[in-house]
Amino acid sequence: MAALCPPPSPAVAKTLIAIDGYSPLLAATFAYWDNILGPRVRHIWAPKTDDVVLSDGEITFLANHTLNGEILRNAESGAIDVKFFVLAEKGVIIVSLIFDGNWNGDRSTYGLSIILPQSELCFYLPLHRVCVSRLKHIIRKGRIWMHKGQSIISMLTGEVIPIMELLSSMKSHGVPEEIDISTTVLNDDDIGDSCHEGFLSNAISSHLQTCGCSVVVGSSAEKVNKMVRTLCLFLSPAERKCSRLCRAESSFKYESGLFVQGLLKDTTGSFVLPFRQVMYAPYPATHIDVDVNTVKQMPPCHEHTYNQRRYMRAELAALWKATSDEEMAGDSVIHTDESFTPNLNIFQDILHRDTFVNNFLEQIFQLKPNLSLRSTFLAQFMLILHRKALTLIKYIEDDTQKGKKVFKSMRNLKTDLDLTAEGDLNIVMSLAEKIKPGLHSFIFGKPFHTSVQERDVLMTF
Repeated sequence: MAALCPPPSPAVAKTLIAIDGYSPLLAATFAYWDNILGPRVRHIWAPKTDDVVLSDGEITFLANHTLNGEILRNAESGAIDVKFFVLAEKGVIIVSLIFDGNWNGDRSTYGLSIILPQSELCFYLPLHRVCVSRLKHIIRKGRIWMHKGQSIISMLTGEVIPIMELLSSMKSHGVPEEIDISTTVLNDDDIGDSCHEGFLSNAISSHLQTCGCSVVVGSSAEKVNKMVRTLCLFLSPAERKCSRLCRAESSFKYESGLFVQGLLKDTTGSFVLPFRQVMYAPYPATHIDVDVNTVKQMPPCHEHTYNQRRYMRAELAALWKATSDEEMAGDSVIHTDESFTPNLNIFQDILHRDTFVNNFLEQIFQLKPNLSLRSTFLAQFMLILHRKALTLIKYIEDDTQKGKKVFKSMRNLKTDLDLTAEGDLNIVMSLAEKIKPGLHSFIFGKPFHTSVQERDVLMTF
């Protein structure tokens, strides 16, 4: 393949990244369109390894391929196009984010790409949303950096390295698509054998209320992973592929966008979650500590989305106002918008109890363990919840004429669908949110915005 590729440009800088273990990511590239020379590669990131799969010339050729058709690009200002290339003849897949930007007064088209072997396609697809959302936000920040005449390379490096580490950790410690129930808490002879009955009920209930997203922390990797596998039973196979077990030797970093992840506490018995990454997550999350049996949860979807967008806007505004390199350093920019002061203690006690999970646990532990009965009963339970979520979506569509009218009959919905318990409603709403994104904001968004505005007005007195 090297013989078919043009020689690498001597101007292309390259950063080699030391990765602990196998890296499924072959390389990442940052390219731009030169009006005279066409597509050109400005920087290459590659894992430091003895086995070189792609030469610099091949990487340059592949990166140029992503910009070849962008000469007549006519996109809206600020648009970021995501393109997915499968080059079977080269044996690679390329995910490219194409965007326009101003660098030193010159407007051009740029492409940030990651390159993986085609054999890793099935592994990568469940993680595509996670990688793209993170790269999109770093591009938004990078545009501002470029407009100020600064090099975007250092900022991109700060996101490319974590994505390489994420994919490597998912390759070694990702949750399998099929989970043996015998490796979970649900295989105990009786409820409460592995953990307290109330703790297990709260953990599963809150996990379902936060769209199946949970962070499990503890001092024992075995206990953490047992809880991770238990919670993953309540996810779809694709969502399990976007979940990660705990590493016994040392803890992974918290990764925004994963459904369930296990994290090991440090020697002091604590694990500090990064506020920025938690806010970046697409869904709210549940925090579960298996050492002290505590369960905390973030606000519901509509409130999380509201806070997330305000936080991101505040972060971009802070970058825009920055006047020095120190002020523009990535980790120094925390919410500087005085009108936005989110509660830093974003994990709160569970406010609403449910009946679904309590009844499920009482019934499943009446069945004999080490048989397929419990797995079948669990599948039936999830099927019922899924059907309830579809029914709720259809109910709202009919009541609002598919969004043309404002939804006003929450009390009737609770009664008609037998969701009078707030916890039951939250569980079904969270499942419906994954099927129909934006449902939470449509139902609860306007009342929430009104209450926030009233709070802000009162605080001015």
